Amino acid sequence: MSVEVKSEYQGRLTIQSTHGPSGAQIATTAPADNGGTGELFAPTDLLAAALGNCMMTIMGLVANREKIDLTGSTIRVEKHMSANPRRVQKVLAEFDMPRGLTDAQKKKLATAADTCPVKQSLHPDVEIEVKFNW
Repeated sequence: MSVEVKSEYQGRLTIQSTHGPSGAQIATTAPADNGGTGELFAPTDLLAAALGNCMMTIMGLVANREKIDLTGSTIRVEKHMSANPRRVQKVLAEFDMPRGLTDAQKKKLATAADTCPVKQSLHPDVEIEVKFNW
C-alpha cells in the first residue's frame, strides 16, 4: 500500500504538505535553534508526534478488539536532538492511561505500543524511552 503526500516550499523555511487520500494539510518550519521561526512544527517534531500517535493508534486497535475503553488516554512526547550530527537522539513517550486495567490488559497494550510501525522504522540509534502511568 502506498500513500502520496505532496509538499510545496512556501518560503521562510516553511513547507506545506497535502495528504493525497484525504486532502488534509500540515505545515512545518525550521526550529528557532536552526534558523527558522519555530512558529510551526519542525519536521523532527512531527517525527516525535508520529511515534506517539502511532503507538496510541496501535494500542487503540488492540483496545477495540479487547473491548477496552481508552477514551481520554493521553501521550506526551519529548524530543531531544543531538548536535553533531544534527538528528533526533532520543524521544521520551509518557502515556497516561485509564485506571482499573488488569495486568493482562496492561501487558497487551504495552506490547501493542512496542510494535508500532513508526517505532519499528526508526534507526536503532534513536533512543526511545516509554513510560506508562496506569
